[in-house]
Amino acid sequence: MGPLRLALDRPLDHPLCERIRSAGWVPIPYACTEQVPSQEGPPQGRWDAVLILSPAGARAILPFLKPGTLCLATGQGTAALLSDFPVLTPTLPKAEGLWDLLCERFPQGGTFLLVRGGRSRGYLETQASGKPWQLKAWVSHREQPLSPPPPLPEASAVLALSPLQAEVLAPLALDRQRFAWGQRTALAFAAAGAPATASCEPTPEALEALLAAQVGS
Repeated sequence: MGPLRLALDRPLDHPLCERIRSAGWVPIPYACTEQVPSQEGPPQGRWDAVLILSPAGARAILPFLKPGTLCLATGQGTAALLSDFPVLTPTLPKAEGLWDLLCERFPQGGTFLLVRGGRSRGYLETQASGKPWQLKAWVSHREQPLSPPPPLPEASAVLALSPLQAEVLAPLALDRQRFAWGQRTALAFAAAGAPATASCEPTPEALEALLAAQVGS
């Protein structure tokens, strides 16, 4: 049997691909969606910090950040794009972890710019409602399917990194293993009629453990 090959929307030099190799798999770059930037820039104002939920959001806000702006980023991939700025990341690389970090770093509240995608679940806005943490959301980008989606490459499995990717991949990958990055993505696979083979918390460590468990199983 040849090497296990996993198709995912990341370049070969991405840290996530290194985790995949460490788990005994071969990463295969494959994109079925694209990020479309907003036509409008972020709102103007004085922010105590900028909250950034994704690498796409980091790339979008970079040209607008003033020197020294404190950034609170969901995970290491997002933080890596903000290396010229002071950056804090939560232990839990999710919106829930970012909320805990915000409350810890600014216990008295404040005014913050929230950079998010068009399909964000709105967790931070809900948590901050009626509280002293005033969030001004900027939808920096939205994810849309490639139409038509390109043919799947030769691979024994696919990894969906977002719910929309799961929706697109579900009918394309019925004969492959389907891995989901996070619970929302797993639910999207199920709703599209092709339940995920397995899912993991959206962290590189959890993905590596999931894939390593599949080797030889």
